[in-house]
Amino acid sequence: MEYQRIKLAQKHIVASELLIIALLGLLFVGDVVSNAKSAMPEVAAQEAEKGTQDLSSDKLAWFKEAKFGMFIHWGPAAVLGGYWQGSRNSAEWIQLTANIPNAEYEKVAAQLNPVQFDAKEWVAIAKQAGMKYITITAKHHDGFSMYDSKLTDYDIIDWTQFGRDPMKELAAACKEAGIKLCFYYSITDWHHAEYPATYSQKLKNFPDGWHSDPDRNGDVKKYAAYMKGQLRELLTNYGPIGTIWFDTGGGFQGDDIVGLLDAPSVFDMMRSLQPECLFNDRFGGYGADFGTAEQVLGSSEEKQYVESCMTIGDWWGYHKDDVDFIKDAKTIIKNLAEAASKGGNYLLNVGPDANGLIGEKEQATLKEVGNWMAVNGESIYGTDAVRGPYHYWDGVLTGRPGKLYLHVLRWPADGYVFWNGFSVDYILKKAYFLADQSKTPIDAEVYRRTIRIPVSGDAPDPYDTV
Repeated sequence: MEYQRIKLAQKHIVASELLIIALLGLLFVGDVVSNAKSAMPEVAAQEAEKGTQDLSSDKLAWFKEAKFGMFIHWGPAAVLGGYWQGSRNSAEWIQLTANIPNAEYEKVAAQLNPVQFDAKEWVAIAKQAGMKYITITAKHHDGFSMYDSKLTDYDIIDWTQFGRDPMKELAAACKEAGIKLCFYYSITDWHHAEYPATYSQKLKNFPDGWHSDPDRNGDVKKYAAYMKGQLRELLTNYGPIGTIWFDTGGGFQGDDIVGLLDAPSVFDMMRSLQPECLFNDRFGGYGADFGTAEQVLGSSEEKQYVESCMTIGDWWGYHKDDVDFIKDAKTIIKNLAEAASKGGNYLLNVGPDANGLIGEKEQATLKEVGNWMAVNGESIYGTDAVRGPYHYWDGVLTGRPGKLYLHVLRWPADGYVFWNGFSVDYILKKAYFLADQSKTPIDAEVYRRTIRIPVSGDAPDPYDTV
């Protein structure tokens, strides 16, 4: 098969730059001319059912630009570190998995005293990693509020000796650093007296639902009022909030969560307080601005943007044994590039310990990721999926109008990078390594819908060359 060699500096090709190809481990950047109206696909203008936000909304602009965020699971369970009465257990779910009653878990919560917590340090770790927002557990399924709630004494101010509001400190640190602060809020509550067990997760030993107070049969409407009040606090007392990240912990399975918790009233209240705040899809799908993919890399479709959340180790919350399972930088960068290539965000979770410290191994890994992002962030931030019949088996594609980025995840042994499915609407204008500040052109061979890029030696970047 004969290939036509395209010299990338050909003067007869004139148009705006249209292609950057980012290679994972090798960032190949190519400029192309497009005969189409736009290099990116059109996005549906209609909203999906239940108020789902369409991708063209300006409200989503900052979120789509950010691409990369830090998830933080933190609470009283960190005190136990995955162990209860000498037995290894789960992390943030330990109250349920170890069947710890209220009276005992309340004693655990009282021990939480994160004297080494430093909001500025957490924000600095996230920012150095290239993350643009932080989503933290304001309240997890155990019902303990990690902020100063006036609606309960079961919070970090009234129940512990710590005497500080970490969410208030995080809000100030995020504002100073230009990082968006977002709150995770569990709709399920294993502690609240008015949360009925029947709406919690059904288990073999708890077919009617689990609650830390056995046989708890509360009034779900009273609980809904409490939940609404807490959400009002979070959206009133901590400045602009980027997202409210709802979770149910496996509760409300098959139940009318929208009707039981009066979702229309809750969302009307939240939007009146902060119209620009985004909401995920775990309130029965009601009012969702974006979808949630957990521990998998989801794909954004035309009517809903997707955020993929993953743990940096095995657990969401702090677990003493998790240090052995921390993902390496190469894996995280690969996941980040793939999430972006599917048109979505990547939310990477860390679980600080009971002292308020993010583990040294996690920090070291995030620093490596940040070093890569400092060079190659252009191929991630603000990019979109490149949709079409594209076949690239060594990596993924991200793009923006005028540029495509080819992320090479596996450096070829035969000396050639191949990309099949190059659109006939494109004319290749220029190709270069993104890490090359001088943008020195490299050769690319085009034959019909195939691009072949001759390379030699080892991958310029051990993680992802663009």
